[in-house]
Amino acid sequence: MSDATNRSHLSDLRRDLHRRPELAWREFYTTSRIIDELERVGVDELYYGREAIAPEHRMAVPDESELEGSLARAREAGARSDVLEAAAGGYTGAVAVCRQGEGPTVGLRVDIDGLPRAESNAESHLPTREAFRSIHDERMHACGHDAHVAIGVGVLEAVKRSDFSGTLKVFFQPGEEQVAGGKAMAESGHLDDVTHLLAVHVGLDHPTGEVVAGIDGFLAVSGFRADFAGVPAHAGGKPNEGKNAIQAMASAISNLYAIPRHEDGPTRVNAGRVGGGTASNIVAEEAFIQGEVRGETTDLKDYMSSHATRVLRSAAEMHDCEVAIANEGEAPSAESDRDLAGVVLDVARDTEGVDTPTDRDSLGGSEDATYLMRKVQDNGGQATYVCVGTDHPGGHHTATFDVDERSIDIGVDVLADSIRAVATGSP
Repeated sequence: MSDATNRSHLSDLRRDLHRRPELAWREFYTTSRIIDELERVGVDELYYGREAIAPEHRMAVPDESELEGSLARAREAGARSDVLEAAAGGYTGAVAVCRQGEGPTVGLRVDIDGLPRAESNAESHLPTREAFRSIHDERMHACGHDAHVAIGVGVLEAVKRSDFSGTLKVFFQPGEEQVAGGKAMAESGHLDDVTHLLAVHVGLDHPTGEVVAGIDGFLAVSGFRADFAGVPAHAGGKPNEGKNAIQAMASAISNLYAIPRHEDGPTRVNAGRVGGGTASNIVAEEAFIQGEVRGETTDLKDYMSSHATRVLRSAAEMHDCEVAIANEGEAPSAESDRDLAGVVLDVARDTEGVDTPTDRDSLGGSEDATYLMRKVQDNGGQATYVCVGTDHPGGHHTATFDVDERSIDIGVDVLADSIRAVATGSP
């Protein structure tokens, strides 16, 4: 078993990151703190900036002004100048490598970004009560990625102190919430020699003390933004001279939900955010839809995506408008390998604090860890997605979400010992 020494510093790290959540490709302060921790631990190789990812595969990169504003906030918060220089332009995240003799190359993937939502300020909310609530308006760690970073650092520490023989790579991946960063990290080259990959998430409606060794049921997903452009006119005096972008948008929304479901499996579509127009007496010249499609398999997602594109273009043409469609992130489906999940399950059964070791569960959502999983699997290796349960007072992505910090220790122990078990061939 791992040496479960006092790990209060991991909770401190998690709380520091919780106070300063950052969105996709803007995780500048987060990356700086990760580099601090990795240098403290003493890894053999450390990659960040453009060296950690394949820049050409980034998706949903924000505009320059947004990136510069986030960089300035990180600098004011005390982020390191050398890290900020490397990450400027949205090249966030890191890869840490520990080489400890002959053996397999095992990877651990953790994600690092926050969400665009406000956090509760109720006194009953622990981060409010203990003064680590988000200081950024409309930004929050509402999915536990702050805890994931702490677990990743803790696993590195535990493995370095152990008799593990082989190579451990920990991938601190940006941009999961927009399914925007997984492909860039998967195509970085750092996964090419990984024989076994573990990805981890806390919670997922499993309580503290439960560990699920292999999550399946990932829906492939593709996000889009459609910007409709028309011609303005006075809505009362000369409505015939206008080309109404809101009409085009409304037609598109109606017909997106009319895409036929597919016989081969579940499919989804959602117009999650819409807007447009300037006043009630002006024919709208601009409107937009931010939405997504999903499918049980990548092929089903592609089916939905192609139909959604057709609907958006047809709606624009119907109302004599133009439409520009942009990809806002995507991820394929994936399955956990039973053999590797079995190793995790056996370890979880013998781990202090785990009272409900569970073989498998179905997510029913999407995750871009699937890019990394499939990269390893396509190279002949194995991958599994591990859930470390945590009691959380609010559901994921809600204003009152929080992490039971006992789950950090459990996650470190289960993952570190699973990595050792992979190297030795037995738990």
